[in-house]
Amino acid sequence: MQTTPQLMEQRFFSYTAPFARGVSLTNQITDLFGIAMGGGDGTKVMGFGFPDQTIIWDGTAVENTYQVLLQQQSDPMPWRTGDVSNGYSGSLGSAGSQPDGPSWQDGGASYSAPVRGLW
Repeated sequence: MQTTPQLMEQRFFSYTAPFARGVSLTNQITDLFGIAMGGGDGTKVMGFGFPDQTIIWDGTAVENTYQVLLQQQSDPMPWRTGDVSNGYSGSLGSAGSQPDGPSWQDGGASYSAPVRGLW
């Protein structure tokens, strides 16, 4: 089981090493030749890319993780409610009275509870 802060930190250091490990002689030489050392502890070869490219890769990994976490927090289907009366469904003399029961104006259904959208 992994917590959200641990997951984000792992994603942040996917392609680059943490600072202390990144200034070692090995990582400085691999950076010079465009070899990305990352994986959290900075000892795994992650691909070919100079430091500016690995920052972009890490940013993309963080962005993708953030999007997934955000989608998991929200319900994909929005709640919908019945339409509000528009004011033109009655006469001026009745002062906003509504017809009894469902009518053709609201599709023949009564809306007492929220309904799900079809998309």
